[in-house]
Formats: sequence, structure tokens, C-alpha cells
Amino acid sequence: MKTRFGIDIDGTVTCPTAILPYINKAFGLNITLDDVIQYELDPLVDITKEEFAQWYLQNEQTIYAESPLAEGAKNVLKSWENKYELYFISARDPYLLPLTKDWFLQQELRFDHIHLLGSHNKIAAAKQFNVDVFFEDKHDNAVMIHKECGIPVVLFDTPYNREPIPNGVIRVQNWEEAAEWIDHWFDTAKALQG
Repeated sequence: MKTRFGIDIDGTVTCPTAILPYINKAFGLNITLDDVIQYELDPLVDITKEEFAQWYLQNEQTIYAESPLAEGAKNVLKSWENKYELYFISARDPYLLPLTKDWFLQQELRFDHIHLLGSHNKIAAAKQFNVDVFFEDKHDNAVMIHKECGIPVVLFDTPYNREPIPNGVIRVQNWEEAAEWIDHWFDTAKALQG
């Protein structure tokens, strides 16, 4: 049986800056990723949380459809597509599934399954799909998935997720480092078995 990876989409497979051009244009700002020091984006704009949520709902389909890939994601995911089962598990709302599948096809990325939750609580999905490793950009998700599921979680470093992490959550700078960690993880597992 193949090893199964649970992989977040936004900020992990997609570039963590994907939404920033839309925020900058809509609100007349010049925000860069270095300005985003927490996961929630509404404090960066001068409107209420509710108004920001409404703006986001009106623009999310465009943002998701046009999101660029994170650097290195395509090469690594392509190299994994026949070796591992790739389960993409996202907080996106379920109604976005056709758009999300189309995006993967346009990017020429294979998937074994895409699961859109409509919330950030990915623990139940990680357990349901019996994933062996999870890939994430949201700090509290990474920590909770690791603690509740007892699996390693690869956390892609961004300014908004730099809180301390426990052993078992592995911070990487990019997809190449993630792939190196996976190779090392498998080598270690083989050495322990043999």
C-alpha cells in the first residue's frame, strides 16, 4: 500500500502571496508577505471583520482560479504522483470543488482525492483518510493535526506561522526541503526496520 499524504492547498500548494494583489487593489494598499504576521488578514485592512468576509466571498472564486503555484510545488508533486497517494484537504467551501479540480487540471497536477471542508478543522479528515504525513501552512492546524493524529506535519514557513512548534512538526522553507525531509523520513524508517 502506498504512503498517503494529506496536503493543504492554499498557502501550501498555492503561493502564500496569492491573495495579496487582490487585497492591495481593492483597498489601495501595498502589503507584502512580510507584513502578514498572523493568519487572519482582516486586521490589515481598515474595515470590519464582517465587511472583509463579505469582500472575500465576492472574490474568492477569482482568487482561487488565478492562484499561482508555490515555488517548487509542481516539480515535487509531479515526482510524487506515482509514488504516493496525494489527498488534498482544504478549508475551502465544498461548492468550490469543480473550480478547484479545474485548477489542478490546468496546473497539470494529479490528485487521488480532493476534500473541501468549509472549515479549518482538518483533524477528522486526516483521520478519515488515514494520512501518513500532512503538509500545511497554518500553525495551529499543523500543531493540532500532529498532536491529535500522531503523524508528522510539514509546516511551510511564512511570516504568519512562526510561533514555536513541537517535535513532530517540521518547518521547511520550500517544497524542495519538504521533499528532502520525506526522503530522509523514509530512509530512517527503512533503517529502523532493517
